[in-house]
Amino acid sequence: MICDCFDNDEALRCHANRCMARSWGQRLHWPISATLPGLPRSDIRRQVSLCNNGRCAEFLKAMFFFRDLSVSAVVTGFVVVLVGFTSTGALVFQAAQSLGATQSQINSWMWALGLGMGLASIIPSLLYKKPVVAAWSTPGAALIATSAAGVTMPEAVGAFVVCAVLIIIAGASKLFERMMNRIPVAIASAMLAGVLLRFGLEAFSSIRTAPAMVLAMFVLHLLGRRFWQRYGVVGVLAVGLAFAAGADALKWSAVTVELATPVWVTPEFSLSAIIGLALPLFLVTMASQNMPGVAVMRGAGYDTPISPVITTTGVINLIFSPFGAFALNLAAITAAIAMGREAHEDKDKRYTASVMAGVFYCLIGLFGAIVGELFAAFPRELIVALAGLALMGTIGNGLAAAVTEEKNREAAIITFLVTASGVSILGIGSAFWGLVAGVVAMVVLNRRVA
Repeated sequence: MICDCFDNDEALRCHANRCMARSWGQRLHWPISATLPGLPRSDIRRQVSLCNNGRCAEFLKAMFFFRDLSVSAVVTGFVVVLVGFTSTGALVFQAAQSLGATQSQINSWMWALGLGMGLASIIPSLLYKKPVVAAWSTPGAALIATSAAGVTMPEAVGAFVVCAVLIIIAGASKLFERMMNRIPVAIASAMLAGVLLRFGLEAFSSIRTAPAMVLAMFVLHLLGRRFWQRYGVVGVLAVGLAFAAGADALKWSAVTVELATPVWVTPEFSLSAIIGLALPLFLVTMASQNMPGVAVMRGAGYDTPISPVITTTGVINLIFSPFGAFALNLAAITAAIAMGREAHEDKDKRYTASVMAGVFYCLIGLFGAIVGELFAAFPRELIVALAGLALMGTIGNGLAAAVTEEKNREAAIITFLVTASGVSILGIGSAFWGLVAGVVAMVVLNRRVA
């Protein structure tokens, strides 16, 4: 007498009375007579109906997260946040300062961005059991830092609100998802490899400044891939920290613990800020961030529904906009870390790494005042080597998928080269132009000649 739910997972088989107490999932298969003595048949039927309706299915999916969680997923989640904050965190500080933000407002920005990215990573990852990692808009931060002259903080917040509303519309209308679904896997995979190539190269170029640490991390990476793939990233991080500590390169003394306090800024809507900041912020976020983010998902083999994820990100962005969340989007580089084999050998359990990344994002948001100090404590060589080694498998898989089909091979190579070049046109990064170049090349090369 068992209930069979959540795709016949043996771990979810239970006695009939347990099923009556909780809504275990999608379907139940057990006789109505197999119940506890003395329970009225009307109550039995009501509990069966509740269970079959699956009202608590999503809650129980979240509970099974702990069954799927592993040490490697926790470490990978930390690596995701470490790479995400250290790579472009300084740019966010510059963007806030360009708007005349006070120190308390800068702390509020980190609070809003941390919690926003955390929730935008946790919610869809648990809902779909697929890795989804959110990030702030790096080109958006650069745009604010260089193009916000003459814009007041309330006007900028109004532009953030407008940008979030446009992201919600792009997701809810499904136009963005339909466009992304038309991009071939070869082109998306080539773009992914091109985006990540720089990190692989930097991992080995860092040998010049920290040879002992980086080479030791590389040796541990090889041994981990050979003998303990599931915990390879754990060993690499541990060795890196050990060498950094031995060289007295960890600057823990500069770290002070202080909770961040959110600061509300009432938005003001001006036509000049909407045209000059909101619209460009939306365009660069969708083209340079969300588009590569979707391509990373597709290149990693995940069919995550895009429209609900983009809509959810936009709604969370809208909620935190008055506190400094200028633009939230899907991550590409850090998401690739969470989708690699280092996160978990089982592809269906790698969502736990993105959930843990979301948890770390939330914790950092709560302690937003120490973000800069905390990540400044780590040597740059440790961070770039850790990111590059963690992404090696993803780079290889992307290249392999890009050149599999001969008819799209040259277009994929063009995508890879343009993306890896780092060229930026009209303020839009090379990932977008790589996709454009690849699609154009594919259309021209595969066009039938009459």
